[in-house]
Amino acid sequence: MKVYYKDGNVATKNLNPGTSVYGEELIVEDEEYRIWNPRRSKLAAALLNGLEKLEIQDTSKVLYLGASTGTTVSHISDIAINGKIYAVEFSPTTAKKLVQLSNQRFNIAPILGDATKPKGYLNIVEKTDLVYCDVAQPNQSELFMRNMNLFSKDDGVGLLMIKARSIDVVQKPKKIFREQEKKLKEKGFKIVEKVKLEPYEKDHIAFLVEKNF
Repeated sequence: MKVYYKDGNVATKNLNPGTSVYGEELIVEDEEYRIWNPRRSKLAAALLNGLEKLEIQDTSKVLYLGASTGTTVSHISDIAINGKIYAVEFSPTTAKKLVQLSNQRFNIAPILGDATKPKGYLNIVEKTDLVYCDVAQPNQSELFMRNMNLFSKDDGVGLLMIKARSIDVVQKPKKIFREQEKKLKEKGFKIVEKVKLEPYEKDHIAFLVEKNF
């Protein structure tokens, strides 16, 4: 995966030189790079905290659930330059910004849709190498697994960002993480890697998974 580490930061080579997406710093050396802010992107936080086994190739197909305005999507777009990112966002207002981003970046396909109802975009999305889920809902693991079963290639992987407080505000995050991990395993998913996101995101963990069936 083509990411770069510079002075304690993670960065990606800018697909659209001269243009900043969310106010991030641009660094010009031999090429132009975009600093990937770990407080704005959970994937950047996971990478800085040691996520090692995720591979995104330049031709990767990615289904991104919970795309928001496209902060993380834009960095994946820098990496999968000849691939496609199917970016699903539920909010029409937020999706407008995603559409604007896709006008600047040819490998982003914005989808106004509901990640809990993946059959709504079944005829739009092809089989993917990565299903990325950042949807802060109580049933985030279930909707992630549903999308994995529908869209992941046999050798595809999934990256699930678990936000403990969206599942239960009373239980301790450690217990919630264990319960979600057990849920995934019971449904036939193998945990390849797990990385907590502190200090960038409180009470979050990233699960990198593959299908084990």
